[in-house]
Amino acid sequence: MPDTQVTDHLTIDWIAAADAIGREIAATTARHDEEDTFVEEGFRALKAAGFFKALVPAELGGLGADYRDICQAIRRLGTICGSTALAFSMHSHLVAVPAWRWRHEKAPVEGLLKRVAAEDLVLISSGGSDWLPSNGRAEKVDGGFRVTAKKVFSSGCQMGDLLVTSAIHDDPQAGPTVLHFAVPFRAEGVRRLDTWRVLGMRGTGSHDVALEGVFVPDAAIVARRPPGQWHMLFHHIFALAFPLVYAAYVGVAEGARNHALEIARVKPKTAALTIAAGRMENAFMQAEMGLDRMIAIAETDAPGPERTSRAAIAHTLTAEAAIATVERAMELVGGSSFYRDLGLERAFRDVQGARFHPLQELPQLELTGRMALGMGIDG
Repeated sequence: MPDTQVTDHLTIDWIAAADAIGREIAATTARHDEEDTFVEEGFRALKAAGFFKALVPAELGGLGADYRDICQAIRRLGTICGSTALAFSMHSHLVAVPAWRWRHEKAPVEGLLKRVAAEDLVLISSGGSDWLPSNGRAEKVDGGFRVTAKKVFSSGCQMGDLLVTSAIHDDPQAGPTVLHFAVPFRAEGVRRLDTWRVLGMRGTGSHDVALEGVFVPDAAIVARRPPGQWHMLFHHIFALAFPLVYAAYVGVAEGARNHALEIARVKPKTAALTIAAGRMENAFMQAEMGLDRMIAIAETDAPGPERTSRAAIAHTLTAEAAIATVERAMELVGGSSFYRDLGLERAFRDVQGARFHPLQELPQLELTGRMALGMGIDG
């Protein structure tokens, strides 16, 4: 293990630590992509370096990392292994949101944050199936609920400790209500399904997780909301989660860009080559600017519909630019980029995932248009 196991949060250089981990796992990334296997080495290295408790406030036993630093560390990891970076970003946003709420709203979330720090927990998001509508059924029973659901895109679930998820309860008074809760992976009725056979980001291990009559005690319900509507919790999630997630994609784009430049610099310097390099550089700067704007919005803007709309715009622009960067890197290199051994083909497949996180482009355009026209955020 590289020399990244530092315990004093005031002295950790998270970007340098990510660099060290990247060097350690670089030789494994192609194998995990080829074999559709989880990037276990990357997660183990991240855990040894303290990354899973990095964003927990120091007052609660964590390492008190700066949010922007972790975004940039994820970006750096993404230059080497997009799957490690993306899977880790999913845990990170599940810590970043309660940490922000604890610090700024005095929300009663310190129990979870203290557990993450003390037990070095890995949190798994089921956000791919739990956006505003949620999914699954929660039936009321004595002392809690029985939950039945199938949760998709559960990145990193092979090493997960808690699944942070939701389900819909048909409340007799309030009507359909989304319940938010976490369940241990060791709980009876929690089952990982081997389903992750995909185009890109193959090493994230984003398998489905089945909840088969899982008991969730009343005390585990941390939030209730109407399905399908924007709730303040989701305004927090959207602004704080996606800079971490899209840092991974900008990292993939950066890795492709760097590799393409290495190859192109030894080619004859034709006008076509230099123009292709310039086009790639323009796209990459757009990706950097988009990510920086996403981070700044998360750091400084007040939570609410206006911030969510601005974050959604930056989200779309960052995704488009990251994808364009990899496409232009392949154009710069030429036909050899089509060969899998070169690595650009994997970057092309991995970066396509940027298209599919909420909000995708069409829903984003509708949301932003509604806000611009004074119609409100909910349809």
